[in-house]
Amino acid sequence: MKLYYSPGACSLSPHIILNEAGLSFELIKADTKTKILADGSDYRTINPLGYVPLLELDDGTRLTEGPAIVQYIADLVPAKKLAPPNGTMERTKLQSWLNFTTSEVHKTFSPLFNPTMPEEAKKYFRERLGTRFAHLDKHLASNDHLMGKDFSVADAYLFVVSNWAGRVDVDLSPHANVLAYRKRVGARPAVQAAMKAEGLIK
Repeated sequence: MKLYYSPGACSLSPHIILNEAGLSFELIKADTKTKILADGSDYRTINPLGYVPLLELDDGTRLTEGPAIVQYIADLVPAKKLAPPNGTMERTKLQSWLNFTTSEVHKTFSPLFNPTMPEEAKKYFRERLGTRFAHLDKHLASNDHLMGKDFSVADAYLFVVSNWAGRVDVDLSPHANVLAYRKRVGARPAVQAAMKAEGLIK
């Protein structure tokens, strides 16, 4: 398998899950600004939309969209229990957390990275993120992870997008349970390995 990624982007989530799964894969860095790969080719020939992540399977099948990719990986190694079995209520709850993270957290961060976004608009998105993190903080007061006691693919995704807070002046300090959760997830060997491989930590 090949994982097309950009350091610290949402592609870090499937990178973490591939490590958790213990699967072999090749990392290919994609410059999401220039759309040029290290070999000089145009990444848009791989993914016409030019964003990451993209997971290319050994048979040439290409998967996009992080929440779908991490579930696919989890289902390759059911014994690792990175996602509940398909067709169960617990799997639906996992999908609910993945959807919450993608639509309510990830996409609310996105405008804050846009240098042309007016400061008044950025203030609105920071406040919106504040309410989402307050919701998460309440949930994490009585849960070690999003699904309860055990780590899942949803935790990798939330950890990655919450990493962006410091880069765009989103204050997580009012959310002590979120901070404690981030510390727990960040200490996992698979997370440490992925972040080191992407040059995010030493």
